[in-house]
Amino acid sequence: MTRAQQVGVLIGLAIVAALTILRASDPPLLKQARDLTFDEYQRIAPRTFENLPVKVVDIDEASLREFGQWPWPRDRLATLVDRLTEMGASAIAFDVLFAEPDRLSPRTVVRDVAGIDPSLLGQLPDNDEIFAQAIAGKPVVLGFGLSNEGNYRPQVKAGFAFTGENPTGAPPRIKAATPLRPEFETNAAGIGHISLNPRDPSAVVRAVPLFLSDGEQLYPNLALEALRVAQGASTYVLAGATNVPNTITMVKIGEFEVPVTAEGELWLYITPDTAERYISARQVLAPGGAAPEIKNAIDGSIVFIGTSAAGLQDIRTTALGQNVPGVSLHAQTVEQILSGRFLSRPDWANGLEILSIAAMGSLLVILTTFVSPAVALVCGLLITVMALVASWLAFFYAGLLFDPLAPIVSGSITHFAATSFRFLVIDRERRAVRRAFGHYLSPSLLYRIEHTQNALRLGGDDRELTVMFVDVRNFTEISERLTPAEVVLFLNTLLDALSRHVIANEGTLDKFIGDSIMAFWNAPVDVANHANKAVHAALAMRETLARLNQDNAFGFGDEQKVGIGIGIHTGLACVGNMGAETRFNYSAIGDAVNIAARIESSCKEVSFDILVSDSTAEMLPGYALLEAGALALKGKSMRTRLFAVVGDEKLGVTAEFVQLQAIHAQLIEALRLRSSSSRKFLRIVKLQAVELTSGLPEFYRRISRRSDHFIDQPAGKDRSPDT
Repeated sequence: MTRAQQVGVLIGLAIVAALTILRASDPPLLKQARDLTFDEYQRIAPRTFENLPVKVVDIDEASLREFGQWPWPRDRLATLVDRLTEMGASAIAFDVLFAEPDRLSPRTVVRDVAGIDPSLLGQLPDNDEIFAQAIAGKPVVLGFGLSNEGNYRPQVKAGFAFTGENPTGAPPRIKAATPLRPEFETNAAGIGHISLNPRDPSAVVRAVPLFLSDGEQLYPNLALEALRVAQGASTYVLAGATNVPNTITMVKIGEFEVPVTAEGELWLYITPDTAERYISARQVLAPGGAAPEIKNAIDGSIVFIGTSAAGLQDIRTTALGQNVPGVSLHAQTVEQILSGRFLSRPDWANGLEILSIAAMGSLLVILTTFVSPAVALVCGLLITVMALVASWLAFFYAGLLFDPLAPIVSGSITHFAATSFRFLVIDRERRAVRRAFGHYLSPSLLYRIEHTQNALRLGGDDRELTVMFVDVRNFTEISERLTPAEVVLFLNTLLDALSRHVIANEGTLDKFIGDSIMAFWNAPVDVANHANKAVHAALAMRETLARLNQDNAFGFGDEQKVGIGIGIHTGLACVGNMGAETRFNYSAIGDAVNIAARIESSCKEVSFDILVSDSTAEMLPGYALLEAGALALKGKSMRTRLFAVVGDEKLGVTAEFVQLQAIHAQLIEALRLRSSSSRKFLRIVKLQAVELTSGLPEFYRRISRRSDHFIDQPAGKDRSPDT
């Protein structure tokens, strides 16, 4: 691991830690984003409306036109209670506050008129008394609101039983309540709060508190009280967490169990608002009595009385984005309990999401730093898809709420930061190497240099190299016939075509020297079988040149065929940056380089296009090689044994070459002994050579004039495919 990578990992993990801590603190922005995600889930798959025994008697615009503006006199509400009771309502819950006396009561109106005999007041009806008598003994639930003034607390009509630790401190706190008329409070079968989101500043109602607490007493909400009264139950059973006080996990009301949050809130699983849920108060109070279908709808139902009239300002926003009457959310609370379809966010959901941010972020940092940003991006996308799918399936099939957004956003931030650091710092060295070697090395070699620590040691390194020199034959003659621009075009066409094979075979292009190419293998990184790859490149150059001549790529016509000579030698050389500090080249120097250059020059004397030294030939078992003699190379005190490369290992095992090789060995022995039989063997090999490659006939025509190259060679040293 390089120092830059170490720094990158530390910075990346620091970012992951910061994002993990941020999620653990759960700021409002993250909570809002999480809520919007869950809202979107409900919009995609809302709870299906079922025709359950829950109805809303709506004081709608039509009812206000029929009976006048709100508030109505309470004797009319008493009539409404009587009608609903007669129709068989199992519970009647008012989403209405009864904090003040009825100002429309005859007794109240007359009392405020000057000059009226006070003794007459007792003879006038009082609407509050009428309403109190109407609700007495009936399943009526009244509502109360929250207040910041006074210390009034309403009566609690039900008992409470706890399992586990006492959860009294879990629900939202109540300081004071809007007061109920004493006679209403006494006669009501149940009393519940009508607050839908007392602690949530959001306009969207996503969860409703089933209880409020003053620290000592719990107060149920209107919907819960209506369900209790409808069942005739007398007690709420609250399950608390073991050894964790002030936590609620479940509420039991009669026959129904309701999973809740730790604060005792119920996540609302909303259905789209529908007219089937509502009955107009005008229809219930019709002078001739309600229609049969209205009676059937009310019979056995829990009835909530509230208003949808816009002027009364009891409109709330749901997770589906709809504006609905507040009373409908009380009704939907009971519907949800009756249907048994709940949403819940497990206590361990936060821990899982925090852990996923840490784990995914760390994985992306490691992948981005040590593998590649592309791989990290693919993994990040796969994790994103898996998180979204898992979150959706948990919601759709189990009603569980897991936030996929925070881990995804955190992962994206981490990947962007790690990728930016890698591009700016870690990859800077690799980009410099790629710029320096991009024109000289194959992509596979570049990749190995970039991803192998200390693979490139600049400044000079002794390595075993296979060195190649390529030279154009008769270049002086060719250049004399061409203009300078045509010479450049010719060289560019030829050298570009030939040098491609060096790159393709993992070689390093050292330099172009006029009409020559110098290349080497096994540097700047190790290349397995480097001698084989150098010879494969040479054979590919031979084929490419033949094709270029055949296609007249140089425009010389049939009278001028371009030829090349290739010399290859394997030996020790020093390779590294050569030159000044301000300007240098990556190159190789040493005896191995000189020998390769001299071998290339010997191609003219041997009259063959590809020659290799004996040290290279030893690394080419099975190749189609023929001994070309031991030549005195310039600057060398001893002669160097050379071999002509006829073809690769595939040609080396053919019957034609094996036969040629056997006769060639006899020819070499005859030349060494200066035997007259050499002429016989020469005639035979010339005939067989034509079938293998076009260059061999000239090679054999010249060999008789080079008998001195074979004289001093010891017997038994002939090159064969198996040596």
